[in-house]
Amino acid sequence: MIIFDKVFKQYPNGVVAIDGLSFKIQQGEFVFLMGSSGSGKSTLIKLLMKEEKATSGKIIVNGRDLSRVKRGYIPKYRRNIGVVFQDFRLLDNKTVFDNVAFAMEITGASREDITKQVHLALSLVGLMKKSKDFPGHLSGGEQQRVALARAIVNAPRLIIADEPTGNLDPNNSKEIMKLLEEINKKGITVIIATHEQDLAKSMGKRVITLEYGKHQHDEERTVDDSEEAENTSIYS
Repeated sequence: MIIFDKVFKQYPNGVVAIDGLSFKIQQGEFVFLMGSSGSGKSTLIKLLMKEEKATSGKIIVNGRDLSRVKRGYIPKYRRNIGVVFQDFRLLDNKTVFDNVAFAMEITGASREDITKQVHLALSLVGLMKKSKDFPGHLSGGEQQRVALARAIVNAPRLIIADEPTGNLDPNNSKEIMKLLEEINKKGITVIIATHEQDLAKSMGKRVITLEYGKHQHDEERTVDDSEEAENTSIYS
């Protein structure tokens, strides 16, 4: 689904953020993108979102060469990508329902479709009873689940989570990761950018490690029986 082929990104100030990066991610994969601050994770996400353009090299997402995506098509391209941020980015003056619905309203969806899809998304993250609440009345874990519902409501093929557990305690972090795993089981590709090595290792998923914009390590892990027991689905 995603191909980076010798991608190089240099900013106008001369900083090289991505340096000859190459990797492939298949449809339906669950991948952790690891690296310390300055490793290139944020730039990689911006390249995927078409917020930045590669200086050279090729990026292909779902069969489309991003260098050929014209400015007017970018909003439509982004509809197939759901993004979850560390700081939630919820609208404080809108209810939980309206925060999630907003992601569909900007696409011009009908009210009937919006209501149906928002209810499905909120049910998946376990927040139907909170649909009329405002973000300020929710815990940090609940706010992140609203953000996750907003990311999936348009049925994207790709979810990008940028440090999704950075502002959460260990229990809420585990719940968010389980939800992302459930979403992945529906065939949605999930990429999680994080610096939390223990979190990535505990999931038993593929880990791509970046250092100074280069591909340093690519590891495919499996969980042992004890880890599997700890990672049992919250919906089972």
